[in-house]
Amino acid sequence: MTELDLPFDMAEYGSRLFRTRAAMVDRGLDALFVTDPSNQAWLTGYDGWSFYVHQGVIVLPHADPIWWGRNQDTQGALRTVWMAPDRVAGYADGFVQSPDRHPMQDLAGLLGDLGLSIAHIGVEMDNYYFSAKAMDTLRESVPQVRWVDATGLVNWRRAVKSEAEIGFMRKAARISEKIVDGLVERVEPGVPKNEIVAEIYRDAVRGVDGAWGDYPAIVPLLPSGSDAAAPHLTWDGRPFATGEATFFEISGCFRRYHAPFCRTLFLGEPPEFLRRAEAALIEGLEAGLDAARPGNRACDIANALAVPLERAGIERGARCGYPIGLSYPPDWGERTISLRSEDETVLKPGMTFHFMPGLWMHDWGLEITESILIRESGPAETFCDRPRQLFVKT
Repeated sequence: MTELDLPFDMAEYGSRLFRTRAAMVDRGLDALFVTDPSNQAWLTGYDGWSFYVHQGVIVLPHADPIWWGRNQDTQGALRTVWMAPDRVAGYADGFVQSPDRHPMQDLAGLLGDLGLSIAHIGVEMDNYYFSAKAMDTLRESVPQVRWVDATGLVNWRRAVKSEAEIGFMRKAARISEKIVDGLVERVEPGVPKNEIVAEIYRDAVRGVDGAWGDYPAIVPLLPSGSDAAAPHLTWDGRPFATGEATFFEISGCFRRYHAPFCRTLFLGEPPEFLRRAEAALIEGLEAGLDAARPGNRACDIANALAVPLERAGIERGARCGYPIGLSYPPDWGERTISLRSEDETVLKPGMTFHFMPGLWMHDWGLEITESILIRESGPAETFCDRPRQLFVKT
């Protein structure tokens, strides 16, 4: 067997498991079934592109977790999780995408073997990777179990990052900087978008300074001109054009940890309205960074951002940020705290966010963002170090 190359030491995994179990006690859970691949990796180290089939981690109060998934993926688990081989369980391939049976029937049998046929078990009901069919099958297969919605239970334990996690994010940030530097250098009128995206991936995967690049949880987003009113368009083969702004939303990734970073590039001479928006956005971004202090609230960041934007006549109803760290497709956010006026979550040292005040107007868009760390005192630290501006190439 190949020697394990765990991202973190066993003390860190033990701390994560301890905090998760404490939250389970608070919720009255006898067990927790975790399907979010980010949470699986955070708890056990599991890392593989197998989340398109049913898999998960069973967290127990007094025994090591069990990774459960497709039989062929148990080989990946044996090579990535910290638990002993007898804590890895697989189901037969006949369960995969079958109209006649479902993997959750196998999981139900495993729960019975663990003495959990009559228990309170938490599941992440609002999760990309846990389907309505999965829930229905579990209810039918172990009818005496009380299923409890534990969406976000593990995610909230991840809110404050360890020093080791922050170190990974710093490496991801160096890759993000490299990507943005390459964009500014290479984008010219007439260059096809797909050619630039190819270079984005080259920079992202090659990494920097010995930090190899992992695949990001979101593909590059780079709409131009009036299409930049839509925040989540990707790319095609059309060339960049003079007289258009393009925002680039990218992230370096190291060992599944992200540092999202967005900058906007204008080819030609920017119109005055875009310059005014740039000035207001930067003023709001810097006010938000100053408000991002321990003891303040998530809403304080959003409210600080809003003042200069409203003064400039710009209204944006969307939230302006979210927690980041370890993640898998389709999202690099942690789906807990939101930087918006309604969220009064108190900021703590070690929390990390993508402060993302994008402007998506009727026929134009502008993104200048920062990934940030809440420090022990003072304003937030930005992970990346590149000019906070609209880049212009004439």
